[in-house]
Amino acid sequence: MQTSDLTKGSDISIFSLHPACKDGDHYLGNWGGYFYIIKGNNYRRVKNLTTDNEAEVYSLHPNCQGGDHYFSTSDQFFIIFQERGTFRRTTDMNTDSNAEEHDLHPNCRNGLYYWSMGFFWFFFLKPGSEWGVEFCGTIDLSNNDQPKVFSVHPDVLNFLPGGLSVTKGPAFGIWENIKTMTNDSNTPVTWTKKINKKVGYNKEKMTQITHNWKIAASASIESGALAKLITNVQFSLSAEYGGSHVSTENESWNEMTEEEEQLISNLKPKESVYQWQYKLGLGEEPVLFCRDLKIDDVPNPPTEVPLPPAQS
Repeated sequence: MQTSDLTKGSDISIFSLHPACKDGDHYLGNWGGYFYIIKGNNYRRVKNLTTDNEAEVYSLHPNCQGGDHYFSTSDQFFIIFQERGTFRRTTDMNTDSNAEEHDLHPNCRNGLYYWSMGFFWFFFLKPGSEWGVEFCGTIDLSNNDQPKVFSVHPDVLNFLPGGLSVTKGPAFGIWENIKTMTNDSNTPVTWTKKINKKVGYNKEKMTQITHNWKIAASASIESGALAKLITNVQFSLSAEYGGSHVSTENESWNEMTEEEEQLISNLKPKESVYQWQYKLGLGEEPVLFCRDLKIDDVPNPPTEVPLPPAQS
């Protein structure tokens, strides 16, 4: 994603990454027009993340390895080490030239993302506060008593991991009772009933998150598929980031439809059976309706989660 203003959500554009630029651990850019992709103990420098122009690969100096966040401003690189509570500054991540290490001010710790704009203006995105998700600006990471605070536009949040939990609400998974059959007589009966169930993904509802995004013609994905991917990732996140930590890869991500299914139940006298369907949602809005049903004679919803846990 590219935007000219995080607060206003202006000029949001979506681009595809070149295959060689995918799966990086960290991404950063500098004012010289280069992008850096850090993967393991190496980094790739390119002029364009979509075309991989002028690509070169270098090793990270041992002192520059293992950072939690990387960013650049002017001709310097900054590396945040959260556990140590420090940041390292160097002019070359390969040679660690002109390196200095300083303590992070407490107000500058535990950011989710760090970046820089202009000459030595530093910014970091903070977890949600009582005012929502904010980003802070400072000119000194080591002495920052009163940082400037700015809000993050919802259209930007929707693209970030965990952002949907802020704009839509935390993920939930529940069993819904879609049909109950009761034998009120004093003799056993066999009932055949047809039920209608929703199956699939509420594409129309979730594609709304991309309405203000301009997807580049070169991008290899359309808005519906992108919204599906972001939603799928949200469900896989832990509860800490508003997810359910479940894998939905094997569920139907086709556009939601109504399906008819015939059920046959042998009911004892005065017995009831309950048909349950598992669905996932965000906030109060159901988003994904799972195909499988569960039938039992207990009026309370099942307690198990029918989806496998997400890969950590």
